[in-house]
Amino acid sequence: MSNVFEYKGYCTRIHYSADDNVLYGKIEGIVDLVDFESASVEEIEMEFHKAVDEYLAYCESIGKTPDKEFKGTFNVRIDPLLHRQLYMLSIKYGVSLNHLIQTACKNFSESIQRGETIQMTFNQAVQYGVVSSTLSSWQTYAATALNVSTTATYLQ
Repeated sequence: MSNVFEYKGYCTRIHYSADDNVLYGKIEGIVDLVDFESASVEEIEMEFHKAVDEYLAYCESIGKTPDKEFKGTFNVRIDPLLHRQLYMLSIKYGVSLNHLIQTACKNFSESIQRGETIQMTFNQAVQYGVVSSTLSSWQTYAATALNVSTTATYLQ
């Protein structure tokens, strides 16, 4: 079972509360906070679907747009050396740094949507917070043994 569900254009990440002995999540990408829970692994996805359906029906009944508004701007913290490298690439290709980053993000998103996986070393995964550096030795071995790849898309 994956801990991420998608339904009607919305998604959620499922978490477990040991204190309450329940699975829970919240609908992502909406204006309001709508959460749901279930004590049953078999029913948690159904509870997510029910929460989405009820929220969409509520929004329709009061004439409200359910989707969170995204303005197209956000701050990203990156290593200063990478910042310099990206700036130099933008100069080399004759595009703005913003255009270069937007193109890279678009290519990454499209790769993921096509079902491609992204190659990342274990050390990079730790660096970017994908996995914990406190994994046990067998988990570390398993993580470093994973070898996935993606088709690179370059700026034209």
